[in-house]
Amino acid sequence: MRAETQNIVAEIEKSLELLAQRMNWETAEFRLEEFNARVEDPNLWDDPEAAQKLMRERQALVDSINTYKGIQQDLSDNIELIELGEMEEDDEVVKDAEAALGTLKEKAAEKELEALLDGEADANDTFLEINAGAGGTESCDWASMLARMYVRWAEKKGYKVELQSESAGDEAGIKSAAYKISGHNAYGWLKSESGVHRLVRISPYDSAAKRHTSFSSVWVYPVVDDNIEIDVNPSDIRVDTYRSSGAGGQHVNTTDSAVRITHIPTGIVVTSSEKSQHQNRDIAMKALKSRLYQQELDRRNAEINAAHEAKGDAGWGNQIRSYVLQPYQMVKDLRTGHETSDTKGVLDGDLDGFMAATLAMNVSGKSRSEAQGED
Repeated sequence: MRAETQNIVAEIEKSLELLAQRMNWETAEFRLEEFNARVEDPNLWDDPEAAQKLMRERQALVDSINTYKGIQQDLSDNIELIELGEMEEDDEVVKDAEAALGTLKEKAAEKELEALLDGEADANDTFLEINAGAGGTESCDWASMLARMYVRWAEKKGYKVELQSESAGDEAGIKSAAYKISGHNAYGWLKSESGVHRLVRISPYDSAAKRHTSFSSVWVYPVVDDNIEIDVNPSDIRVDTYRSSGAGGQHVNTTDSAVRITHIPTGIVVTSSEKSQHQNRDIAMKALKSRLYQQELDRRNAEINAAHEAKGDAGWGNQIRSYVLQPYQMVKDLRTGHETSDTKGVLDGDLDGFMAATLAMNVSGKSRSEAQGED
């Protein structure tokens, strides 16, 4: 076996070792048996939320086991093919098996990154808020482009996307929007997107066709589940109802029962504008608890706290990523240095490379300034 191929095999084996550690491989099958026994309980669905949580946890374990076994089997099969091809001097078999190992290495590396999403709330669903910065119509249009980008990304992941609230721009785009994105590791992937996003382009709203710079901010925080207790003192909140309308089209939404909850001690404001006032209050309270939980995470996690503090106002000096459409095509993350000229792909939701780079940087222990210094 060639030295280059041996190195690829070694990298795959390292990824498998990490996967085994993260999923506690020695007890995985036993834990799956326990899940299966609980699933067969006829009273399971008496509590739908608990049942759904159990089913998600079970499926996550099943996926982890299948992924580990699949990579392990593919590695073994291709090594055997290479050895057989070398014995029979069949270069075509060796070449095909080596190519398969290269693909397997990429898959193993991707699953390795996913396995690193083991933070306290990484597996949870997430709330995503987008707010236009200063700049009027330009920033509102940029905010709507970001909303589309994240919805496309979530749909590609197979996640469920629910629009919680939306405020239309005066002429185009949106002033703000809030989504709930549901799926395994939704928060873990999206948490690195919190910050200011900067767009440079020829403005479609400028008759002189001048280049404009726009800013919008993104904030991501986890949906707290029943295992995380957040106490909210009723005297600390103010609940307002109001009339709300969306931007039209598929998001049209007019109601007299929209709810806004203000948490007085922190100044946190959350809204929901579904048709039912009771449903709105429930959604808004969950969002508030999630925001308060995020604050607690920030206090315990210096890296996350630094990222949120660095977000600041949606303007110069605070951006985490630049999207340049003119005079050249480039999207660059200012924390990791990761970049691509495929701006269309990124705006269509191809964000995994940026998220993976930030995740790897956080795991490696490098600070943002160190990462920028290497660029």
